[in-house]
Formats: sequence, structure tokens, C-alpha cells
Amino acid sequence: MIEAVRLTKRYGAKTAVDDLSFQVRPGHVTGFLGPNGSGKSTTMRMIVGLDRPTSGTVTVGGQPFRQTPNAPRTVGALLDAKAVHGGRSARNHLLSLAQLSGIPASRVEEVLGVVGLRDVAGKRSKGFSLGMGQRLGIAAALLGDPQVLLFDEPVNGLDPEGIYWVRTLMKRLASEGRTVLVSSHLMNEMAVTADHLIVIGRGRLLADMRVDEFIARNSADFARVRVADDEPGLRERLAATLGDAGGGLLSEPDGALRVTGLPLPRISDLAHKADIRLWELSPHHASLEEAYMRMTQATVDYRSTDDELAGFEQEERGYEPPVVPDVPSQGWYVPPAPSSADPRFGHGEARASGGRPGAGPDGTPLPAPEPDKDTR
Repeated sequence: MIEAVRLTKRYGAKTAVDDLSFQVRPGHVTGFLGPNGSGKSTTMRMIVGLDRPTSGTVTVGGQPFRQTPNAPRTVGALLDAKAVHGGRSARNHLLSLAQLSGIPASRVEEVLGVVGLRDVAGKRSKGFSLGMGQRLGIAAALLGDPQVLLFDEPVNGLDPEGIYWVRTLMKRLASEGRTVLVSSHLMNEMAVTADHLIVIGRGRLLADMRVDEFIARNSADFARVRVADDEPGLRERLAATLGDAGGGLLSEPDGALRVTGLPLPRISDLAHKADIRLWELSPHHASLEEAYMRMTQATVDYRSTDDELAGFEQEERGYEPPVVPDVPSQGWYVPPAPSSADPRFGHGEARASGGRPGAGPDGTPLPAPEPDKDTR
């Protein structure tokens, strides 16, 4: 489990993370959302010890990352897919990481197969596409068979097949009892991948709840209503009728009316009594993207002058910011070990060397990485 308690990070006069408290529990895919500059990357860097907090604490399994013995076997992270020596092949890059952490060479071949890079394992990584680089970064995160995994924009540069594969992988890892934290700007993908959401803006916690609860609290369903375009004044008469009945109205660019506060049968009855013929009466159910935009619009730092985000104003529905509860300190949680029957994860031999750097499962040294050859 990952736990942050009043986590704060300042760079001079700028506060990147501000009094942030949350928990990421095992067994779920937790989406980590927020606008650009909200502090997501800084928070993830503090989780894995790359940045030190100005104040507050963040722990993995009850202790700071820097104090975790043989951390790559406990925590795997993809924070920057480009953090690879371009002159090394994919295989040699992973083999070097394995030697530093006492991970058997056989595990390198396994993760290359998991991410689909076996056929190009001998190529230098500087020739990889963006999507291939993402796959290599995911392989590095999985290398130590860790129980805690962090992924920052893991589907960046992947094609639809690759995105589906990442989604399935995240869910599989969580189903094995692992802690999975995923940062992404793709709302549609988060809607079908994440079970829980942590949303931050300008370094502060905005929401910490289930996906369905987040959508329900931060969006509103509405009805789209349209009348004939060739009858002057009909649209205005319908708007007046629905407004008098207590409906909330918003004009859409295509001429339709967005109506809130009235069920569809009531809208139909009102239009019929007013002798107004409807060309369209359709329900619209809120999406995660709409709920996210409503929640975070006040914390966006960079916005086009043409971007009015009509219909996403929080004030329209009496929005109140969530109350952030205090997060109690928790002890060490050990998720159940993954099944050894799955050849892609959880091999017992990955820990058989007893943690000696450079040792294989039988205690013998790992082979040195072979010289890189440009096989392109």
C-alpha cells in the first residue's frame, strides 16, 4: 500500500504539492488524475524517493522507499520511458537492471515476452518508436516482480491494440493483489481501467473515491431537446415552458437545448400541452471526462481564450468542494503472492538468489551483458 500524509513539496516560492494525504490500496487499479502542473509527477517522484518532501511523509508498505531493502523487488515504476541509454539494446538494458538487483537473467526474457519486444530485443533502444519505448519501460517496471507498481502515462504512443493490452495488464496485476497507481490524461481509458480515483489540482486533493461515485458527484445527467428549425419562435416558447416548470436550460451550438432538472416524460408532457412538436428528446448520461472537467476547471493553468467550457461550471449545480478526511497511519500490508501457474508473473526463481546482486537462481553469477550491436 502507498500512503501519503500531509505531503508537501516546494520549489522556492512555488508549491508543487500542498498538504496532500491519500492511500493507494492493493487489489485495485487507482487512477491518478489532474491537469498539467497539478503535481502528479512530483508526487510520484516522491513516492519512489527521487524527490524529498519539504514536509509530510509518503511510505510504501509502511516505510519510506529509500529504506526499502532491494527496492526494485518491492516497487516497480515507469515515470519516464526515455530514461534509457540509447546505445543499449532492450535486452542489455533490462539485464543491467537485473544485475543491480539480483534478478535472474531468465526474468529478462520473460518480461520481454510479456511486453512483446522479444523480436527486437537485440536492437538499440535509440531506434525505438514512442510506443516501443513505453513497452520497454513497462518491462523494466515488471522486472523485479514487485507488489507495488506506478505508471505515469503508460499508454502514451501506443496503438489501440497496445492500449487494450496495457488495460488488461493493469487489471491483471491488481487482481493478483498488487497495488497499482496509474497516471493518465485519457479519461475514456481511465473510465474502463480504474476502480478508484485520486484527483488533484494545484497540488491539493480534490477527490478520493470510486469512479462511479466521482461521476455521480461531479456531473449531472441532462436531456437534449430540439424543435423544428423552420418555425420561428418555437424554440424560445419551449424554453419558456420548460423554465417555468423548473428546468435548467443551456443552449448548445447546434441549436438544441440542454435541459436539467426535468425527467424525459415530464418534458414530453409539457411540450405536448404547449402544442410544441419535438424533433429530438434524448437522454445524456454523464461521462468521466465531463465529471473531471467540472471538478478541475478552476485549477487549469493553461487555457485557450476560445475555450469557454460551456456547461461545465461547478456553480450551476451548487457544487461544494469535498471534505478531505484525515488519513490514519497504516501498517505494513502484504498482498497475496501471485500464482506460480502464470508464466508471465510471480516466478519463484525471481527471488531464489536471496537478493545477492548479479546472482542467478542457483547462486551463480549472471552473465555480463553482451556488447550492443546495431541490428537495425
